[in-house]
Amino acid sequence: MTPRPRQRSGGVRGSTTGRPLMAAMDLLGRRWALRILWELREGPVGARALQARCDGMSSSVLYQRLKELTEAGLVTQSDQGYLLTEVGSSLGSALRPLSEWALVWSARR
Repeated sequence: MTPRPRQRSGGVRGSTTGRPLMAAMDLLGRRWALRILWELREGPVGARALQARCDGMSSSVLYQRLKELTEAGLVTQSDQGYLLTEVGSSLGSALRPLSEWALVWSARR
C-alpha cells in the first residue's frame, strides 16, 4: 500500500495518525525510492535504462516503486519514459537542508 498523508489505517508504517511527514518518510524510506527519484532528476528515463542505473534492483521492485511514486504524485510517465512531477522535482530543494546536516553529522563520526 502506498503511504498517503491523512490515511489513518495501514497506510503509514509506524503511524496511526497519517501525518504528512510520516507518510513522506515512509514512502521515501522504501528501498530504492530515493535512488529512483535521484536518477529522474535530469529528465525522463525509460524503465530499462532506469533499472540499469540502479545496479542490483530487480524489475519487480522497480515497477513497484514506480507505481508507489506515481500514486504519490512524485513521478509520472510520458512517451519518453518516467519523469518527476512538479512536486517530485521540488523534493530536491526540500532535501537540501537534510543533505547539509548529513555532511556535518558524517564529519563528526
